[in-house]
Amino acid sequence: MKRRLLVLLFVCAVRTVCGCHSYRVDAVVENRTGAAIELLEVDYPSASFGVDKLASSADYRYGFQVRGSGPIKVQYTESVQPSASQRMRQISGPTVFERQEGRLEIVLLPDGKAEFHAELSPR
Repeated sequence: MKRRLLVLLFVCAVRTVCGCHSYRVDAVVENRTGAAIELLEVDYPSASFGVDKLASSADYRYGFQVRGSGPIKVQYTESVQPSASQRMRQISGPTVFERQEGRLEIVLLPDGKAEFHAELSPR
């Protein structure tokens, strides 16, 4: 009985030391376009996230895991003044790799531009 208990404790200790590590990227999308945007979608390898509406000067936060590798792509719809018609914007960002973790800041700017600030672990 003592031997089984010792083996069980050893297995638990090994799992704790070598345990699963969840690689997470904490993303924030900042709307600095000067107007509200709609249908925001951020694509990354194997998945995407987004929100229906994001007010001017608002931020949207989301955490995700990268599976595979590929570029970050952002798309959203903005109203074009004075006609109030809508324009779809598509912007490509940096490439991310599986098992990276850290922080990704996406700053949406006027005229369909964006800045990407990535503080990610090496691949």
